[in-house]
Amino acid sequence: MSSVSPELISSRSARVVAARRLARRNFRGKDRLFLAEGPQAVREAAAHRVAAGATLVELFATVEAAERYADIVGAARAVGARVHLAAEEVIADVSTTVTPQGLVGVCRFLDTRFEDVLEARPRLVAVLANVRDPGNAGTVLRCADAAGAEAVVLTDASVDLYNPKAVRASVGSLFHLPVAVGVPVEEAVAGLRAAGVRILAADGAGDHDLDAELDGDTMGGPTAWVFGNEAWGLPEETRALADAVVRVPIHGKAESLNLATAAAVCLYASARAQRASGGCRSVTES
Repeated sequence: MSSVSPELISSRSARVVAARRLARRNFRGKDRLFLAEGPQAVREAAAHRVAAGATLVELFATVEAAERYADIVGAARAVGARVHLAAEEVIADVSTTVTPQGLVGVCRFLDTRFEDVLEARPRLVAVLANVRDPGNAGTVLRCADAAGAEAVVLTDASVDLYNPKAVRASVGSLFHLPVAVGVPVEEAVAGLRAAGVRILAADGAGDHDLDAELDGDTMGGPTAWVFGNEAWGLPEETRALADAVVRVPIHGKAESLNLATAAAVCLYASARAQRASGGCRSVTES
């Protein structure tokens, strides 16, 4: 058993109170800080930088977690983050999960200007239009990262990128690729199209079939997929903005696919087509 004692033992500590309030959107926006929980997210945060400096600015850890994840704590200290050893009760109070993993990081906002996304000439982009569920938003971000997308855009009607559930669901992918937030869907589509990107809207009632698009060799160029609300999909005015409205074919008896699953299928279809064209980023091949 470790002989080290936690330095933070009260949930009324000023540092703990300041971190705990980041669970609320208005305080996140005011402080431009958010929480990242668990070893994977904290590890990625420690390796990430923003214009203001290191993304990770503070780390709360139980004594046990600090010993188990000594490399992460060392990385946090190396980038200048303040590290606090805290009692388990304190970590539980700061954490937004039912079963905390002993590490909670405080991070600077890291979203990217939409103009910077366009200037990078992306070949694969996920646009989340009116996506309200934070778990879905984070999972789509993770899918986009895995498929090799260069950016994700959250429209102004979508969930807060820094919602703790969204951060957890991204499993660290939030720190891997540019994410623009608060962009009106019309502006997102117009900007991407002007940058030479084809706009595909994913919708179960689409008049284009994903398999047919792949077989027709139409998906090898720069592409942005627009994904809609979990419950009602994309409104007609958003569908009308797209170059094509594409459905994922259902070959079995399932009524439909949920948002994250459909996004994974669509993004990987584009990634495969673009790799065949020699244009898609590949982490494994770089």
